Amino acid sequence: MISKIYQPQASANVLYVSLLLISQSILATEPEELESLLLTDFIGVSPNLGWYVQNDNVMGGKSEGGFQVSTSELIFSGNTNTNGGGFSSIRTKPLELDLSGYSGIRVKVKADGRRYTWSIQTDARWSSRKINYWADFNTTANEISIIDIPFDSFLPQFRGFKLDGPELDTGQIEEFALYQYDKTDGPFELRLLSVEAYSDGH
Repeated sequence: MISKIYQPQASANVLYVSLLLISQSILATEPEELESLLLTDFIGVSPNLGWYVQNDNVMGGKSEGGFQVSTSELIFSGNTNTNGGGFSSIRTKPLELDLSGYSGIRVKVKADGRRYTWSIQTDARWSSRKINYWADFNTTANEISIIDIPFDSFLPQFRGFKLDGPELDTGQIEEFALYQYDKTDGPFELRLLSVEAYSDGH
């Protein structure tokens, strides 16, 4: 069974993605007319976003996590330990994405029922340091879910502390990341099948 979950509203390579963005922009006269844009689906013909691992051991934590790519999916799994940072994450290589014509990120996942976090990084800074924009999403255990994460649900933060701004600039996206950071101890597993940018109505 495939379920589709809409998150609540809150306040291969870069060249390949850029060409898709340009071609869709030419065909569309209004943002809502844009089709969804496939960012990756792990099948082999879509862009390779260059994922790598970063766990809380960079700040003295004890969580473990990693990923492997198999046929048509990326498997993100490990074990979180809240006696420390309490998180595991995977991140992309540097990106150059203009998604200003879209409404949010759509992920297709099969997970364990835990809450996960999608992160976006731009060139925005706080006290001269880069900040991230986080949005949580829930999963349904052992079911494939298509989850829409609206851009206006992403909140700026620095090292886990929420900031008042600046707002997310979707025209300057430089990195994506996927976190397990639900402040719960124990094993986790999320199978990421695809990532898209979507527009309202699609």
